[in-house]
Amino acid sequence: MAPLDNNVRYLQIAFNYDLSMVYQILPRIPQSDRILIEAGTPFVKLTGMRGVQEIRRRWMGHIVADIKVLDGAVNEVEMAHRAGATAVTVLGNAPTETLNLFIEHCAHLGMLSMIDLLGVGDPLKVLRPLKKSPDIIVVHLGRDEETTRGKMLNYRHINRIRSKFDSLISAAGGVDLREARSAIFNGANIVVANIVHPSDHWRGIKSSDNITQIAEQFLETIS
Repeated sequence: MAPLDNNVRYLQIAFNYDLSMVYQILPRIPQSDRILIEAGTPFVKLTGMRGVQEIRRRWMGHIVADIKVLDGAVNEVEMAHRAGATAVTVLGNAPTETLNLFIEHCAHLGMLSMIDLLGVGDPLKVLRPLKKSPDIIVVHLGRDEETTRGKMLNYRHINRIRSKFDSLISAAGGVDLREARSAIFNGANIVVANIVHPSDHWRGIKSSDNITQIAEQFLETIS
């Protein structure tokens, strides 16, 4: 799988429900080397690695297994790799030893290593001790945090990270078209948009929308 280009802006579309949602929505997402498909954490917890395999049968490009490794990095990275994922996440709150093993083993398998900063107060305290930078650093506003009125992605972290590390930066959490534009303006390389039910209060791409059209609008917005 081709590596990501620091000069290109990408859209990552996340599935967080069940396989029926994947079967319904994924065929409507245009095949593009600028789109990554994510097997979100709730989706993986519900479907296991079979869910990743089902996405792989239907998607030719990059697939992110958002399993948020916290320990046992080598085995969990291998598990995601066998299922067909080309990228995998680890929590920034994991021990430094886990983060180093995670990055090393992702590189060994030709996978993209992604450190998720969900719940991390100071990213540099996590990133400075590492032997090697990850491929992607995820600045993340959690779903539960979205319920706090006015709470936004902490874009100031992007400049702090960018000044010291050459990793790509992903912006995740509450991303719609407007937030995607802000994320790219503030220096993100990747924006992560969740597929959400129309009745959900979370922001993202509603499953009732014209998915093909919305995906193309995202790509145009972040170009």
